[in-house]
Parts: sequence; structure tokens; C-alpha cells
Amino acid sequence: MISSLLRNSLGRLRVVGFLEGVSFLVLLGIAMPLKYLAGQPEAVRIVGMAHGVLFVLYVLLVIQAGIGHSWSWRKMLLALVVSVVPLGTFWADKKLFRE
Repeated sequence: MISSLLRNSLGRLRVVGFLEGVSFLVLLGIAMPLKYLAGQPEAVRIVGMAHGVLFVLYVLLVIQAGIGHSWSWRKMLLALVVSVVPLGTFWADKKLFRE
């Protein structure tokens, strides 16, 4: 199933959006508490780096899919704005990225 999603720009965006959303939740829900409550900053370094890479990839894929599918600027901007909200990429997948 995943290999079929990776064949087009919208499928790649959906996969990366899911991974970016999961990494954001892990960063906020696990890594940050470990750093501030348990004094273990290593988790934030590792998860934060992965999340940062996925976030940049998500932004690039939103632009690629937006251009390729002739999305309005409003739809592209909404897809970018919700990515900074916890669970936002999951909402975007359900409401914006379905063909």
C-alpha cells in the first residue's frame, strides 16, 4: 500500500505528513517531557532533528503537490499553517489531501 502512495506527489505528501505529525507528537509528548522533567536532552536532539527534516520535506511536498494539482494559494497556505498545530497534518490528510 505504501509503495502505491509513493508513486505520485500527493501520495508522498500524505506519507510524509503522517510521519511529520507522528514526529511532532513524539517531540511534544515524549521528548520534551524527558528533557524538562527527567533531565535527558538527548531525546529532543534526536527526535527534533528527525522532525525538522520531515517538516522541511513536508513544506516542499506541499508546494510540489500544490503546483502539480493546481491548488489555490489558500489551500496551500492552510496545509502549511496546520502543520504547526498538533494533529494538524492528520486533519490536512483527511480534509485537504484526499483525491
